[in-house]
Amino acid sequence: MISAKRLTEMARKWQKLAAGKRKRISYPRNEVDLHSSAANKGHFVVYSIDHKRFVVPLKYLSTNIFRELLKWSEEEFGLPSNGPITLPCDGVFLEYVISLVQECIPEDVEKALITFMTACHNEASSSLPLRKNNERIIIYGF
Repeated sequence: MISAKRLTEMARKWQKLAAGKRKRISYPRNEVDLHSSAANKGHFVVYSIDHKRFVVPLKYLSTNIFRELLKWSEEEFGLPSNGPITLPCDGVFLEYVISLVQECIPEDVEKALITFMTACHNEASSSLPLRKNNERIIIYGF
C-alpha cells in the first residue's frame, strides 16, 4: 500500500509533467503573483493597492501622472528591492489613468488630474473624509 505522502508526491510530479506538455490559456489574475512580475520588452509591471496587475508601456513614464504616482508609491511603500511596484491607488483609478494616457490627454487635463490626485492624497493622509454621501467626481470623459 502507498502512503499518503508518496501519493501526493506522485500526483504533483504528474501534474508538472502534464502542465509542461500542454499549452495554457492565461486569464487575468485576481491575486498578486510575486514570482512572475516580468513584462514584455518595452513595458513595466505595477500593482494597485487591491492587487491588480498592470503591464504599462515604458513611454508612459514620460507623463507627469505616472511620475507623480511613482513618487507617491515611494513615499508610501519605499523603493521595492525584491518585489513589485505597488501604486497607492485602486485598480479602477489606475485603469482610468491608463485610458487617459492612451488617448493622449491634453496637458491642461493632465494638470487638473494631478491637482485632483494631490488634493485627494493630502485629504486621505490627513484622515479627513474624502467624499461625503458617496459623491463621485468626473474629471474627464470621452
